Amino acid sequence: MMWYDGGWGWGGWLVMLVMMVLLWALVIAGVIALVHYLTGIRHGRQPGPPPPGEPERGHRRAEELLAERFARGEIDGDEYKRRLTLLREHR
Repeated sequence: MMWYDGGWGWGGWLVMLVMMVLLWALVIAGVIALVHYLTGIRHGRQPGPPPPGEPERGHRRAEELLAERFARGEIDGDEYKRRLTLLREHR
Protein backbone atom coordinates (compact mmCIF):
# COMPACT_ATOMS: atom_id res chain seq x y z
CA MET A 1 0.00 0.00 0.00
CA MET A 2 1.31 3.42 -0.98
CA TRP A 3 1.16 6.44 1.32
CA TYR A 4 -1.05 9.26 -0.02
CA ASP A 5 0.12 12.87 0.58
CA GLY A 6 -2.86 14.71 -0.89
CA GLY A 7 -1.47 14.89 -4.41
CA TRP A 8 0.36 18.20 -3.97
CA GLY A 9 3.97 17.07 -3.89
CA TRP A 10 6.80 19.59 -4.03
CA GLY A 11 5.28 21.44 -6.98
CA GLY A 12 2.17 22.27 -5.01
CA TRP A 13 4.17 23.60 -2.08
CA LEU A 14 6.26 25.72 -4.45
CA VAL A 15 3.13 27.20 -6.08
CA MET A 16 1.67 27.94 -2.66
CA LEU A 17 4.90 29.67 -1.58
CA VAL A 18 4.99 31.83 -4.72
CA MET A 19 1.33 32.77 -4.28
CA MET A 20 1.89 33.82 -0.65
CA VAL A 21 4.88 35.97 -1.64
CA LEU A 22 2.81 37.63 -4.38
CA LEU A 23 -0.09 38.20 -1.99
CA TRP A 24 2.12 39.90 0.58
CA ALA A 25 3.85 41.98 -2.12
CA LEU A 26 0.43 43.16 -3.30
CA VAL A 27 -0.68 44.03 0.24
CA ILE A 28 2.54 45.98 0.93
CA ALA A 29 2.31 47.82 -2.41
CA GLY A 30 -1.29 48.74 -1.65
CA VAL A 31 -0.37 50.16 1.76
CA ILE A 32 2.49 52.19 0.24
CA ALA A 33 0.19 53.53 -2.51
CA LEU A 34 -2.45 54.49 0.07
CA VAL A 35 0.08 56.32 2.25
CA HIS A 36 1.50 58.12 -0.79
CA TYR A 37 -1.98 59.17 -1.89
CA LEU A 38 -3.03 60.41 1.54
CA THR A 39 0.18 62.36 2.21
CA GLY A 40 -0.01 63.90 -1.27
CA ILE A 41 -3.45 65.35 -0.57
CA ARG A 42 -2.40 66.60 2.86
CA HIS A 43 0.55 68.52 1.36
CA GLY A 44 -1.57 70.29 -1.24
CA ARG A 45 -0.52 68.26 -4.27
CA GLN A 46 -4.03 67.34 -5.20
CA PRO A 47 -5.02 67.69 -8.85
CA GLY A 48 -7.35 70.34 -10.12
CA PRO A 49 -7.36 74.06 -10.73
CA PRO A 50 -6.11 76.46 -8.06
CA PRO A 51 -8.67 78.25 -5.87
CA PRO A 52 -10.14 81.51 -7.24
CA GLY A 53 -7.83 84.46 -6.84
CA GLU A 54 -4.72 82.27 -6.54
CA PRO A 55 -2.30 82.30 -9.50
CA GLU A 56 -1.74 79.12 -11.46
CA ARG A 57 1.09 76.88 -10.31
CA GLY A 58 3.41 77.82 -13.19
CA HIS A 59 2.91 81.55 -12.69
CA ARG A 60 3.31 81.26 -8.93
CA ARG A 61 6.64 79.48 -9.44
CA ALA A 62 7.76 82.13 -11.94
CA GLU A 63 6.92 84.88 -9.44
CA GLU A 64 8.86 83.04 -6.73
CA LEU A 65 11.91 82.75 -8.97
CA LEU A 66 11.69 86.42 -9.85
CA ALA A 67 11.47 87.36 -6.16
CA GLU A 68 14.51 85.18 -5.41
CA ARG A 69 16.53 86.91 -8.14
CA PHE A 70 15.53 90.30 -6.71
CA ALA A 71 16.48 89.18 -3.19
CA ARG A 72 19.91 88.02 -4.40
CA GLY A 73 20.48 91.37 -6.11
CA GLU A 74 20.59 89.98 -9.64
CA ILE A 75 17.93 92.48 -10.75
CA ASP A 76 17.01 95.90 -9.40
CA GLY A 77 13.61 97.09 -8.17
CA ASP A 78 12.53 98.60 -11.48
CA GLU A 79 13.39 95.42 -13.38
CA TYR A 80 11.57 93.33 -10.75
CA LYS A 81 8.40 95.45 -11.01
CA ARG A 82 8.49 95.45 -14.81
CA ARG A 83 8.87 91.67 -15.05
CA LEU A 84 6.28 91.03 -12.35
CA THR A 85 3.79 93.19 -14.23
CA LEU A 86 4.50 91.26 -17.43
CA LEU A 87 4.01 87.92 -15.64
CA ARG A 88 0.70 88.99 -14.16
CA GLU A 89 -0.57 90.36 -17.48
CA HIS A 90 0.04 87.04 -19.26
CA ARG A 91 -1.79 84.67 -16.90
